[in-house]
Amino acid sequence: MTTKTTPASVPVFKLYGEEQAWPTPDLLHCESIPARSRLHHWEIQPHRHADLFQLLYVQRGPALIEIEGQLREVREATIQVTPPLCVHGFRFSENTEGYVLSLGAPLVAQLEEQLGPLRVLTAPGCYPVGRDHRHLNTLFATLQREYDASQPSRDLMLHSLVNVLMVWISRRGQENLPPANRDERYGQYLSHFIRLVEAHYREHLTVETFAHRLGLSSVYLNNLCRRLTGQTALQIIHQRLLLEAKRNLVYTTMTISQLSDHLGFSDPAYFSRFFRRLTGISPQAFRQAAEQRSR
Repeated sequence: MTTKTTPASVPVFKLYGEEQAWPTPDLLHCESIPARSRLHHWEIQPHRHADLFQLLYVQRGPALIEIEGQLREVREATIQVTPPLCVHGFRFSENTEGYVLSLGAPLVAQLEEQLGPLRVLTAPGCYPVGRDHRHLNTLFATLQREYDASQPSRDLMLHSLVNVLMVWISRRGQENLPPANRDERYGQYLSHFIRLVEAHYREHLTVETFAHRLGLSSVYLNNLCRRLTGQTALQIIHQRLLLEAKRNLVYTTMTISQLSDHLGFSDPAYFSRFFRRLTGISPQAFRQAAEQRSR
């Protein structure tokens, strides 16, 4: 499923294949899997969204899900969470059934005002539905029906249904978390830090600068990151840089020099040393290995 794109970047769409403005005045979009996939021969090539959170509900498979170059085959009812800027693609069979729910970032911000930080939406996650499949079938079918209709209090109904869905996903996302990760205050600091990293990782800011912007000391920020993620603040920053480097090595034809400049490194040799230190191989070797896997 892996496909090379232009040297600039992985394609960024509103909805898949659509570069124009958001197609509706709503802050969400709901459609069935067949509605869009049928138009693309049941294969959605790797792409990403700048400001959309997407929930893919596979009611009945099979489906092949690609997230950041990793493939996963789904044969049971499953919800796949895809945050903004996450490279993803799908391959469905003609009898695959389900829904794709896209949420605009402003809507997610509104939901967080009601529900608290939705950390389950900040990273890709695949959640088997299990015994809740009838409940979720009804929930998504109702969402689709309300979205397509123009009934009184439509916005209120849609937001209420999405709230219910967010509670379900958040509960599933927390099932395997240790108790310490559920501390809301620490979680808010971590979420804010990750948002800052996402916005500024190409600038190579120091941990002290990030901590200052959070109103924390660098020692406190490092301790918080270790407690909640098992990594230091600097490791989180470096992992974000590494992730973007891997994305572009796999999905674009940028040269090593172009990629080094794109990621804010002072020279390609420094970038190559950084990449080798974190992965054990050179950027070029990583790209060659990815090409061999895709073949």
